[in-house]
Amino acid sequence: MGSPWKPLLLLSVISGLADFARAVAARPVSYAAVLRMKADSSSSSSLSSRMRLRNNYGVGSPSQDWPPFSRYRYSALSSQEDYRSEESEEFGPVFIQEPDDAIFSLDSDDKKVIMNCEARGNPVPTYSWLVNGTNVDTEADFRYSLIDGNLIIHNASEAIDFGRYQCRAENSIGIVLSRDALLQFAYLGAFSGRTRGAVSVREGQGVVLMCAPPPHSPEIIYSWVFNELPSFVAEDSRRFISQEMGNLYISKVQPSDVGSYVCQVKNTVTNARVLSPPTPLTLKTDGVMGEYEPKIEAHFPQTVLAAKGVTVRLECFALGNPVPTITWRKMSGNIPKKARLRKSQAVLEIPNIQLEDSGSYECKAENTRGGTAFRGHLQVYTQPQWISMINDTQLDSGEQLHWECRATGKPRPTYRWLRNGEPLSTQSRVEMVNGELIIHRLQQADSGMYQCIAENKYGSIYSSAELKILASAPVFSTNPVRLIATVGKDVSLECRPRASPKPRISWRKNDKRVQPSRRIMLLRNNTLRIINSSRSDEGSYVCRAENQFGSAELTTALLVKEPMRVELSPIRVEVTVGESVVLSCKVTHDPSLDVSFLWLLNTQPLNTLHEGSHFEYIQTQTSTADLMIRSILLKHAGKYGCRAQTSADSVLAEAELLVRGPPGPPGVVIVEEITDTTATLSWSHGVDNHSPITTYNVQARSPVSLGWQTVKTDPDPVTGSMESAMAVELNPWVEYEFRVVATNGIGTGDPSAPSRAVRTKEAVPSVAPANVRGGNGRRHELVISWEPVSEEFQNGEGFGYIVAFRANGTRGWKEKMVTSADSTTYKYRDETFPPLTPFEVRVGVYNNKGDGPFSGVVTVFSAEGEPREPPSEVQAFAISSSDIKVMWKPPIPGPGRPQGYEVSFWKDIEQEETGKKKRTTGNETTMLLSGLEGNTQYLVSVKGFNSVGQGPASSAIKISTKKNAPSLPPGNLMWIQEGNNVSLSWDPVKARDNESEVIGYKVLLRQEGRGHSQVMRTPNSAVVLTLPEGGTYIIEVRAVSEGGEGAASAQVRVLTSSGVRAKSGQLSGRNLAPGLAWTALFLSLLVPSFPL
Repeated sequence: MGSPWKPLLLLSVISGLADFARAVAARPVSYAAVLRMKADSSSSSSLSSRMRLRNNYGVGSPSQDWPPFSRYRYSALSSQEDYRSEESEEFGPVFIQEPDDAIFSLDSDDKKVIMNCEARGNPVPTYSWLVNGTNVDTEADFRYSLIDGNLIIHNASEAIDFGRYQCRAENSIGIVLSRDALLQFAYLGAFSGRTRGAVSVREGQGVVLMCAPPPHSPEIIYSWVFNELPSFVAEDSRRFISQEMGNLYISKVQPSDVGSYVCQVKNTVTNARVLSPPTPLTLKTDGVMGEYEPKIEAHFPQTVLAAKGVTVRLECFALGNPVPTITWRKMSGNIPKKARLRKSQAVLEIPNIQLEDSGSYECKAENTRGGTAFRGHLQVYTQPQWISMINDTQLDSGEQLHWECRATGKPRPTYRWLRNGEPLSTQSRVEMVNGELIIHRLQQADSGMYQCIAENKYGSIYSSAELKILASAPVFSTNPVRLIATVGKDVSLECRPRASPKPRISWRKNDKRVQPSRRIMLLRNNTLRIINSSRSDEGSYVCRAENQFGSAELTTALLVKEPMRVELSPIRVEVTVGESVVLSCKVTHDPSLDVSFLWLLNTQPLNTLHEGSHFEYIQTQTSTADLMIRSILLKHAGKYGCRAQTSADSVLAEAELLVRGPPGPPGVVIVEEITDTTATLSWSHGVDNHSPITTYNVQARSPVSLGWQTVKTDPDPVTGSMESAMAVELNPWVEYEFRVVATNGIGTGDPSAPSRAVRTKEAVPSVAPANVRGGNGRRHELVISWEPVSEEFQNGEGFGYIVAFRANGTRGWKEKMVTSADSTTYKYRDETFPPLTPFEVRVGVYNNKGDGPFSGVVTVFSAEGEPREPPSEVQAFAISSSDIKVMWKPPIPGPGRPQGYEVSFWKDIEQEETGKKKRTTGNETTMLLSGLEGNTQYLVSVKGFNSVGQGPASSAIKISTKKNAPSLPPGNLMWIQEGNNVSLSWDPVKARDNESEVIGYKVLLRQEGRGHSQVMRTPNSAVVLTLPEGGTYIIEVRAVSEGGEGAASAQVRVLTSSGVRAKSGQLSGRNLAPGLAWTALFLSLLVPSFPL
């Protein structure tokens, strides 16, 4: 059994890994410790093989994004060995955590301040601290202690410890300084205990109550208590509390203001609160102050400095009678839309202040006695932010270092440089100008940690980098080298050692110094170049590299072979789409060299996988390669290249393949002119694919057409030399798009792109409505209908119909306008004409251009109206206690023929309106009414109906349903089984007074497991049943009366021997005399079952 602690241990490990991942994600500098970076090892690179991202930081500046690296390649190291090798390489300090600004509460129980600092480096860095530029002696002063890089200050006090702190990290590579962090102390003193004198003013006069806050740090919040806590002064247009001075301003004193006022201040860090002594406010009794013009008592400074991104609040409040109204404006431009007015417009609040919000702002106080204004200037400053920073660099001794750092800020930042934590000054080899640092003729002593500092009076930011001066003897990465060339070609022998400083290079061949000539040249990069090489140039070439730290040699063996020749045939071939062709590539080359082939199409390598089965490479000999192209498509046309390559040479031969096929799509179709039935089109020829174009086919598409349709043109046909044609027999006022398809001797090509959609001009309609007909409707109505004319044939706006009709035998036509183009019916009503009056009818069309044609004349009859006569000879018969059959005859034939009948029935004791109605599905003249109540008298009437309405109802007739069927089931069932014969008897059922008399019984028999029942009727209370075959049978009995079937008896189950069958397959039985004696088995022994 496993340990129960194992799952908990696993969860703990997973949780720890998750915490570590979150910590790494939150600290971009330390992420470099997980994802190590590696550059290439070239000595000319500006980065060492061990690349680190330096932390670039500053006071009041957000952490910068990692700078882009343009000159170097990096890769993530995945193996433990790589990780160890990188850890073993030395590098200067890199800050992981720097100290932040802090505010320490003097009321804190723990009198200990911690300033955090952590750095990476190899060797591991050591730490020291500066406060206000002076070293902190953690050894001599017991109040200071260091844990790792963190500075702990015990018994901190404002007098001694207030100031700016910097962490200094140092190892053998160099020293870096952190950004400086301001340590402040939060406290709130007590108000002076001296009693404050009463302030007495006239009613209507303004007053200022001074707060005179106690010493404090940092900011505090002001409020005023009226008389006693918790009654605070509510600010409004008459009362204002300045959060700058803390004073309470009342622009116009009222009798309700008389009382005692206490100023309360709250420290925003410690939340401590203190109260001032009370200041009484009283009213003078020598009269009421009259009205006077405003006087601004509280206002923002004349110059307001604000950091970009903060919220600025400008205050302005005036005394005056009547109470003044405060308004604001910006002298140059508009007040920012994001600005908000607070405290009855006494405060203008501008959130997220930006440089464009700078400018002069004015507040104005006005009342009926006059006005006054105050104007001040808002200046927005920004702390420095990096544009470009410096990166770790490695250079050779004697080279020149050029670093540049750039930052933005307002005011514009200035720059200074540190080397190993000390200021760097301009010297003979050192230049510093506007963020640029140049050091000429680098020496080993110049190695170390450098920092660029950009600063203005609102903050400073640091960018750090390590400068490493390289010093190593020459080393060649590969040695020796074998090089094969061909006669007549140029040869380059490279010599690129890794060395620092750059080495001196010399060449020799077969132990003899190589002398430059017109054919043999030594290039600036130390490469030996041989022009027009020959067999005599073969040999062993040695490059020697040497500097003050040592020397190394590289040997290159040069072999010169005869050049290779490539023949590709056929050079030019012309085929038709669908055909196949073989291109053969033969090579003549030095037999000691292996040759490989590469096929190209239009200078790009041929992708046989992409082209499927169209291409196949065939190589039967080492010096011959064939390319088979099957089922050629148009896109296979172009220049085919066979590139043969050996270790000495690469030769390309080309052949041209022309593919004949259907034409390409014509150029853009332009509609030059449009009329009501024609469109003049133009286009440009497409590619003919090496077979002349014979004809063009013009096609059109409209919103009502089924896709693209070929249209007639003038001329017809449009030959291949033409670039214009006229589409004719178009429909007016239809929006068309046109396209053109070209055909040549090989086939029909793809269509052109569609033209822009254009609409033909309007014309008088030319198509009359079809299928004009009519009929139905209400009495005295003439209903005329037709199939609407589709939009394609309406020919213009304002389309509608003209309905014309006249009674047979009359001369004048009546015409009615139907303005809806979608209408299909018109109804005309006239009380004077009788039903089924014949009319001659025709329907025409019109639009804004005029009237179009009429349809042919058809005869339409007016509506015949609803039925006029009721059905006759209505009869009703009671079928059972719940069913009545109703029969009738149709009314006398005439106008208003019924399309069906409606039967109404209701109880004799009810009103006809509460009864029920039932309709026939056609012209049936009988109906069965079911679901009625037994032994109840109903009234029944019948009426005809058609689409116009209902006719009159027949007279109501009375009919009673039969009494209900007996409610008692047959009882005391007894049975005797002899083989397949079952003799069954039961007690007769006696009907109650309100029930129908029993006229017989129904015996139901079914084999268990089957749904079909066999039925036998008998007038007696006994029966003999012959069972058809073996199995279990269920038998039940019901009484039968005029009112229907009664309740079912209990069921009887009878089991017969399997395989025993009666002489016939039918149920047989015979009735028994009532006096027959039975040997009975009572029902108490029967197994109950569900009813049939």
